[in-house]
Amino acid sequence: MLNWISQHSQALGVVTSFGTLIIWLVYAQLLYFGFRRQRRPRIVINRGRKRDVDALCIISNMSAEAIFVEYIIVELETSRGTVTMDVTDFNQKANQGDDPDSEAGQELGKVSDYTREGPLTSGDFMHIGTFSDLVHRLAREAGIEMQGYRPKSDLCLQSLTIRMIGIYGPEDRPIGAERRFELKHEEGEEKYTLVPSAWKPQRLSSLRQRRRLRKDMEAMNETNYVASSSIQREG
Repeated sequence: MLNWISQHSQALGVVTSFGTLIIWLVYAQLLYFGFRRQRRPRIVINRGRKRDVDALCIISNMSAEAIFVEYIIVELETSRGTVTMDVTDFNQKANQGDDPDSEAGQELGKVSDYTREGPLTSGDFMHIGTFSDLVHRLAREAGIEMQGYRPKSDLCLQSLTIRMIGIYGPEDRPIGAERRFELKHEEGEEKYTLVPSAWKPQRLSSLRQRRRLRKDMEAMNETNYVASSSIQREG
């Protein structure tokens, strides 16, 4: 046995070196995958409490680091066009005054009482109201008269898309996530049922998508964007 090992020592050395290289490559790949998973942002957008339009719209940060929420954009698709709105801030108007020690500043209260912009820590979540509230808010913006949960006219509500744009950890470019919910209405039922179009939110984190998000953010910052509508009004 020893003689055989001595005779084939050079070949055994090559095999041992090759095996060691394979082990290190596998180990390095596992480390890389673990690092990439920790660095990958993951935002979950889902329904909460119910499954109809009275459900809460919940946004969760399942990333390894905090995400700073910049914009929350909601798009309502109808049979006559779409209306898109920035719902980052609440409906209520904040009083003017930036100095917290001033009388106006004291009336403002906490920043979180007026806006959803800000850091969302790892494992944390927030809700942006019910889907019904979002539908009514966008309908008012587009001039759609609502009667309960449905439009007064023959206009049909088709879907609601929630899109969040933010900054992840030390990254320079923004990241985002969006999820589309179809609004299903059964005969005889008053409320719409929410049906996600995909089993998970779409992650907007590729290089091309992040460049697009950055351009969108720059455009919204420059124009002080609030809402836009392509709804065709009745003649």
